[in-house]
Amino acid sequence: MKAVIKTGGKQYLVEEGSVIYVEKLEGNIGDEVTFNEVLMLDKKVGNPIVDGANVRGTIVKHGKGEKIKIFKYKPNTTSTRKKQGHRQPYTKVEIKKIG
Repeated sequence: MKAVIKTGGKQYLVEEGSVIYVEKLEGNIGDEVTFNEVLMLDKKVGNPIVDGANVRGTIVKHGKGEKIKIFKYKPNTTSTRKKQGHRQPYTKVEIKKIG
């Protein structure tokens, strides 16, 4: 069974046993999370959300993604060169049950 869920402003295609990386969720490792915003469930499309459907998963790990380098520059001046970096936090979730 497959489902499309929405979390963190993004949509993910999941099935039982799959592992996904989503925006950081509150909770500890081993906690169960429930995604109630199910947009599609086995080709049944909701308008916009399928009624009574949910997806359950378990938090496997919290972490940070790879560093993204940001360089801001304005020509003809030397004082406006700025280099920054950013690492986006994520949560690794294993999907247990779709219902």
